[in-house]
Amino acid sequence: MNETELQHILAENNLDWNRDAWTESLDTVTDCQVLAELDKTSGKFSLQRLMTLVSPAAEKHLEQMAQQARLLTIQRFGRTIQLYAPLYVSNVCVNRCKYCGYNQSTDIVRTQLTIDQAMADAEVIAAEGFRHILLVSGEDKQFVTIDYLSELARRLQEKFSSISIEIHPLSRDEYAQVFKAGIEGVALYQETYDREVYADYHLAGPKRDYDNRLASPGRFADAGMRKLGLGFLLGLANWRVETLALAQHAAYLMKHYWRAKIDFSFPRICPATNVKSEWPHLVSDKNMVQMMLALRLCFADAGIVLSTRENVKFRDHMMGICVTRVSAGSKTNPGGYGSDEDAAEQFSIDDDRTAGQMAAVIEKIGYEPVWKDWDAAFSK
Repeated sequence: MNETELQHILAENNLDWNRDAWTESLDTVTDCQVLAELDKTSGKFSLQRLMTLVSPAAEKHLEQMAQQARLLTIQRFGRTIQLYAPLYVSNVCVNRCKYCGYNQSTDIVRTQLTIDQAMADAEVIAAEGFRHILLVSGEDKQFVTIDYLSELARRLQEKFSSISIEIHPLSRDEYAQVFKAGIEGVALYQETYDREVYADYHLAGPKRDYDNRLASPGRFADAGMRKLGLGFLLGLANWRVETLALAQHAAYLMKHYWRAKIDFSFPRICPATNVKSEWPHLVSDKNMVQMMLALRLCFADAGIVLSTRENVKFRDHMMGICVTRVSAGSKTNPGGYGSDEDAAEQFSIDDDRTAGQMAAVIEKIGYEPVWKDWDAAFSK
């Protein structure tokens, strides 16, 4: 993959800098333009189409958008919701990000799980019924090494059918190594596609390198990863323009890595240790619904993921519309499932229901909770 090609696409469309033109264009979208887009076949992406669907004018048409999104989701995914659980293995981090409780300058209890400790937490997760697990850590390259991830993945394969990671960026060869060990999905969020805003929020550490982070999904896709998780942190910049940049990123990856599956995640800023409570671009429930619906109506086959950052009512409502995967019973601190419950969390969760309770809710709305839909043997 030519990394400069994606940079050029974002720059050419004013999605990573000087975004005022987009703000003006969004404000001039009319009801007629929105209705014209909703009359077209659902599931096809163009920048103009998505801009229309995330515009202020489209807010009046959320019900129609929701109906179309629901039908399209059922058509492509059936009446199913996949369940997964995150396993945090380290809250040590060398970065200084203003929004994160793991900021290296924050005075918190730092914990790094040995492989045996991580497996102890994994046992608890597996006992709940989960067969999809997400390994999460701060940027802790000295401890969370390729050897660590590979060995942990090999042991986790005894209990889990799908293993993904949400960690610091790796090289293409490093992604290939952990893929060979059994990790088949990677989630990595750009946080914000606006270069100026990105520099303001990432004060120090390797994560300050915008372009390295932007190129990472291409590297793990090139290494053979089956699932590519994209997203941005809602609250740092104008969500409407961020959605356009996210979609352009996804479209680029789909063009080059059509065999991989794209998942969109929607992390909103949550309370965290020693993190400020006021943000300039907080996203309301209504705006977040609009963003999720618009992306579904442009990307028919993309997974839509909703974590326990969101409250019970919101999650239950969206599961019946366009969401395809949810976490449950989540702990956002290393050892939170039993081995070290006092370790600091990355952020506070808002939905503390157990896996069993979530499965019951999914069944109640007429959907099937999916614990396992993939096996590593399929790729051999």
